[in-house]
Amino acid sequence: MALHIDVVSDVICPWCFIGKRRLEKAITAQQHEVQVRWLPFQLNPMMPKEGISRREYRTKKFGSWERSLELDDRVIEVGKAERINFAFERIERTPNTLDAHRLIWLADKEGAQGAVVEALFRAYFTDGRDISKRQTLLDVVAEAGLDRARADGVLNRDDGLEAMKEAEELARRLRVEGVPFFVVNNKITLSGAQQPEAFLDAFRKAGGTE
Repeated sequence: MALHIDVVSDVICPWCFIGKRRLEKAITAQQHEVQVRWLPFQLNPMMPKEGISRREYRTKKFGSWERSLELDDRVIEVGKAERINFAFERIERTPNTLDAHRLIWLADKEGAQGAVVEALFRAYFTDGRDISKRQTLLDVVAEAGLDRARADGVLNRDDGLEAMKEAEELARRLRVEGVPFFVVNNKITLSGAQQPEAFLDAFRKAGGTE
């Protein structure tokens, strides 16, 4: 039985990074062939292209910077269990992620999507790199194996925008209200950074083995 998993996520969502790690554990714990496809979701579709100060953004979103730090601490603790070293103190800006998603779309075409998604998560969450900057974004995806000239070409055109619209429509049909969101074999859906056991249960149900 082959498994196809669609993951709806945003590269600035820490729980999406955690969900990725837990999904990987579940995949490793079973024997079937698995294909994972990453679909775009913008947490902040109206974000200015250059992004904004993370402190300003988080203070407005959560009411105070202190509350934001409390939430960060919780994510840091959960991340440790998944061997993710969240370094929120390094992040100066919350970026617009449209171009990052367009390059993830290209990476799918080039067979490098998993590596590019991982690189973007690491760049933002552990290295504090500003992926709203075009050259930084190109550096990150090139380091992950994506052809830099092709990536630059995508950003110079409107490539990937139609795929973004299609993903938005899919998210509406599936009633995705938050990310990460997982769809297994177009049958079983899971919302949130589920534990590996939940994924394994979904794999069994999607394969008709129970």
